[in-house]
Amino acid sequence: MLEWVSRLSLTQTLRGFEQGLLSAGLLLGIVAAIGGFAALAAVWLHPGVPLRAKLIWSAVCVTIAAAVVVVATQIGVSVDLTEDRRNSFPAADQRALADLREPLIITVHFAPEDPRYVDLRRNVLLKLERVMPHVTIRLATTGQSMVGSTSEEAYGEVEYSYGGRSDKSRSTSHREVLPLIYALAGKPIPKPIAGEEYPGYPLLANASPALAWFLGGLPLLIVIAWWWSRRPPQIAPQLIKDGGQP
Repeated sequence: MLEWVSRLSLTQTLRGFEQGLLSAGLLLGIVAAIGGFAALAAVWLHPGVPLRAKLIWSAVCVTIAAAVVVVATQIGVSVDLTEDRRNSFPAADQRALADLREPLIITVHFAPEDPRYVDLRRNVLLKLERVMPHVTIRLATTGQSMVGSTSEEAYGEVEYSYGGRSDKSRSTSHREVLPLIYALAGKPIPKPIAGEEYPGYPLLANASPALAWFLGGLPLLIVIAWWWSRRPPQIAPQLIKDGGQP
């Protein structure tokens, strides 16, 4: 219950946007919540409405907002807006995994607070949920303490079941997990697509002009500015009387 309530915090809600992931379901849920609270404020702030009418309209607003939120939870469409596509698999894997239509069941033997489980969710599970149409993740270890959970013999294993076949792995990297899923589906490992991967920004620059500026141009500019600031001020001729006395 506390874990579910923690997901309602504004920090958890905005974390996906901070990571460059635009989720249609999350966006619809936020709009529904904002609209619901705005409607409740409009109902209760009006001084001339009877209490019974306010309660009825409040129930209508809450019902509509809750229905929209339920619909939003069923929308799994999201867009990775990061430049390096950090929330997605490589382009070739994205296309190959999208063609796997059978359900993929993942059984995770990790405690929820285990750092390896956090890495697995970030590197593999969340990306699989975005790209594959039918993914079910089961957390087999329900203990709240890693010390008590690590006594299980299968602790640290992740079981992948697809098309009636299954296999296990302890890796939290997609480089080892994706070939395992392809083997279960009987599909070859896709070849990387040239030109669709993030190339980065390699630094190819000539520092000679900068060296000339810092060692020559900038000191000369400082000397000129100092000389200009030391010049005596000029007095307009009309302010000078005979004899040079003001």
